[in-house]
Amino acid sequence: MLLLSPSILAADFAELGENIRKADGAGTDYFHVDVMDGMFVPNISFGVPVVEAVRKITKKPLDVHLMIEKPERYIEKFNAAGADMITVHYEACEPLKETIDKIHRLHMKAGISIKPHTPIDVLKPYLADADMVLIMTVEPGFGGQKYMEMCTGKIRELRALYKENGLERDIEVDGGITRENIDVVLDAGANVIVMGSSIFTGNIAENVIYFKEHLKKYEN
Repeated sequence: MLLLSPSILAADFAELGENIRKADGAGTDYFHVDVMDGMFVPNISFGVPVVEAVRKITKKPLDVHLMIEKPERYIEKFNAAGADMITVHYEACEPLKETIDKIHRLHMKAGISIKPHTPIDVLKPYLADADMVLIMTVEPGFGGQKYMEMCTGKIRELRALYKENGLERDIEVDGGITRENIDVVLDAGANVIVMGSSIFTGNIAENVIYFKEHLKKYEN
């Protein structure tokens, strides 16, 4: 199934609630919440209180991406705040298998994310454990970056690994996805598409409808 997950990092924070309502009403599948600590990535975004606030606005699944050091410290807090799925970084989470298990025990989906220059091979021991892998297609930490073409091959490689192992898992991509290149990541095997500026710049509802219709046509 092809799913759209708008990143609220690109929303107008002065009108965050209204931005979310517009995307929700237009039919988005998830909302992507990027949590940054200024240590794992060179920026600070938002944390538990924002997830709690977003949870009050929408019933859509909250796709929480922890770009933070030692994310295992905060799993329970984000669960209590309303997260439906939590993705942690391979590069920032040493007890990775244990953290995935903790997320699952709290009845959430668990994802693993890797940076653009981290090889796919590092994921092999965890392919069956995680529900999703998030391949960052820009360097994490800032919105509005250009898609890194080198990541297309990584998407293909991961999809091939899943097939070889008889696994049905989600591949999420995040970073620089636009109307011009969305087919590139879909053709490569991605099925959960994170978009920030492409959704929250201009008419939010029209943008969501456009991409949802595009995904439907692509599935057919």
